[in-house]
Amino acid sequence: MGKKTVPTDQPPSSLGHHPFAGLQGLRAALPSTPQKATATATATAMATTATTTTTSKEFLDKVVVRHERKGHGGKTVTVVSGIAPAARDALCGALKKALGCGARVEGDDVVLQGELVDRAIAFLQARGAKKLVRGS
Repeated sequence: MGKKTVPTDQPPSSLGHHPFAGLQGLRAALPSTPQKATATATATAMATTATTTTTSKEFLDKVVVRHERKGHGGKTVTVVSGIAPAARDALCGALKKALGCGARVEGDDVVLQGELVDRAIAFLQARGAKKLVRGS
């Protein structure tokens, strides 16, 4: 079998069908720059959530933030105690978003994955916790 050669003295022929030809008119309808309003609104909402206090009582008299490894497969976790039962799930979700970690509710405590004691204390102070204790 031999190679098929194309003569170079003739201009290349058009295929006749262009699958994206109908999309050329849609390009003019697109905005020239990406919309940044959604990202700005999301950042503002996250900042507001982290700094505002709610009208309901989120915290008990004393909030204890400590890190531990025992019983967690050798992994270090941060345990937050002293959160009101009604606000425990909502605060767990807010801590997960603000600190960028995994979290779960175990009994009366919120358990954060990783050693995040300093960051958790700063977040809880911004949320309005009055008496914070750093546990051992």
